Amino acid sequence: MHNGAIMASAVRHLVEHGQPYPVVRLTGVLDAATAPTVRIALLDVLAQQPEAVVVDVSGLSLPDPAAAVVLREVERETADWPAAHLVLAAPAGDGVWKSAGLPVWSTPGSAIAELGEPDRDQYLSQNLEPVVGAARRSRELVTEACGRWDLPDLAGPSCIVVTELVNNVVAHARTPMTVLLARRGELMSVAVRDQSATIPRFDGPVAPTAYGGRGLLLINSVADRWGSLALRGGKVVWAILHGDDKDTQIGSHRRNGAGMPDPARG
Repeated sequence: MHNGAIMASAVRHLVEHGQPYPVVRLTGVLDAATAPTVRIALLDVLAQQPEAVVVDVSGLSLPDPAAAVVLREVERETADWPAAHLVLAAPAGDGVWKSAGLPVWSTPGSAIAELGEPDRDQYLSQNLEPVVGAARRSRELVTEACGRWDLPDLAGPSCIVVTELVNNVVAHARTPMTVLLARRGELMSVAVRDQSATIPRFDGPVAPTAYGGRGLLLINSVADRWGSLALRGGKVVWAILHGDDKDTQIGSHRRNGAGMPDPARG
């Protein structure tokens, strides 16, 4: 259990990890002033690549229902990565939270029951230091994942992606990092989280005479989609790669992974 700091906005968050899915309990008032605090709290949890997050808003008041849009915006911001279910737990009959556009259940327990058991076999992670050899260890993890998940055609491009992401941390961020892998049907996500706030920029092809700058070009050439997620105290850079079934939609595991249909209403 981890207590979130009490900010000047008077919104508090408590994250419980003892459940099948993390439960974020919010207390205080959600309005335009406190929405950024709620957003940061949720992104910090989502950056751990859970399959789903249950947000308990039973202790949160909502004077203006329009402020609930921050919850929907967080879901949209993380729709490609980590593409986790984001569901709410609110008292029965409290229809105001449906303005958030997310599945709503009466209690965290009922939401977790509807989600079903998490499929932990579809996720792998590894902590690495920013040292020579980190990229090699990350490729070993990717190769293991592609073999375990029967995605042999993704081993090559995924190794390219993870090599560039890890080498970027080693060369520039120089902080400890976490490699995060996940399978989504015929899709595979490759992500690296570090402790630098600097967001990588891609401005297109690099001149033949340019020194460096080709890492993002390589990622852009082999990934179906890639991007970054700014966090408090760092960032995640992620990429999505597809296998033979190119019709598989990004985010489709919202229906095919955890058991909750999308959208659902309690």
